[in-house]
Amino acid sequence: MTRLTLEKPLAFIDLETTGISVGSDRIVEIAILKINPDGSKTSRVHRVNPEMPISEESIGIHGISNEDVATEPTFTDLAPSLFKFLFDCDLAGYNSNKFDIPMLVEEFYRAGIEFDFADRKKVDVQNIFHRMEQRTLVAAYRFYCNKEIENAHSALDDITATYEVLEAQLEKYSELKTDVDFLEEFSRYHHTADLMGRIIYDEEGVELINFGKFKGVSVEEVFEKEPGYFGWLMNGDFPMSTKKVFKEIMERMRRNRKATKEE
Repeated sequence: MTRLTLEKPLAFIDLETTGISVGSDRIVEIAILKINPDGSKTSRVHRVNPEMPISEESIGIHGISNEDVATEPTFTDLAPSLFKFLFDCDLAGYNSNKFDIPMLVEEFYRAGIEFDFADRKKVDVQNIFHRMEQRTLVAAYRFYCNKEIENAHSALDDITATYEVLEAQLEKYSELKTDVDFLEEFSRYHHTADLMGRIIYDEEGVELINFGKFKGVSVEEVFEKEPGYFGWLMNGDFPMSTKKVFKEIMERMRRNRKATKEE
């Protein structure tokens, strides 16, 4: 049984990667724990050939070497079956809104699959934890579940611990509702237009840049005043999912200009 109130499956995702750049690094291991509305669970774990070297720092964290994944399938090989497995799911994880989900979507883009995240709820257990207790996953597992993670940074162990932490949070805090709509709203800090939070909405629904020298300025205003900024964004080390939103805003501006001229 589960304390979660689910209308559709909730997939907990954990990734081990070659590094920490969503735009340029790759997945070396993916674990997915899918919780179905009836409380049943299914899981998948895959080692992945990233087709690039794994940084020594990352190897030191997750213990997966280049030799370990040399003969494993690439993400492109796995993408169709993973897409099908996640097709009807909302998404969850630990620090997943900032890293795991954007990285996963980026890999799908590279594989030629557009993974639409707009209609999926995204529950970040770390954000719930930080709002409640301000600790790490290991401490969260110890605090909420009174257990130790036997193999931290093993993707399946980490994501199983993340699910158990969320279940314990729902039991501990009566103010937390069990439905995914509430948990998504509670576990995010901003209403974002892209997965990485590079673009956020203000109270009136206007897209604002959320980084760099133009932080807090509307995207449309920047594009109007700094025509070269759009080109810089498209050539920069930003995830494709972020670039896609910038492109949509630029295309909307062009349509609006055209409509104004035709009036």
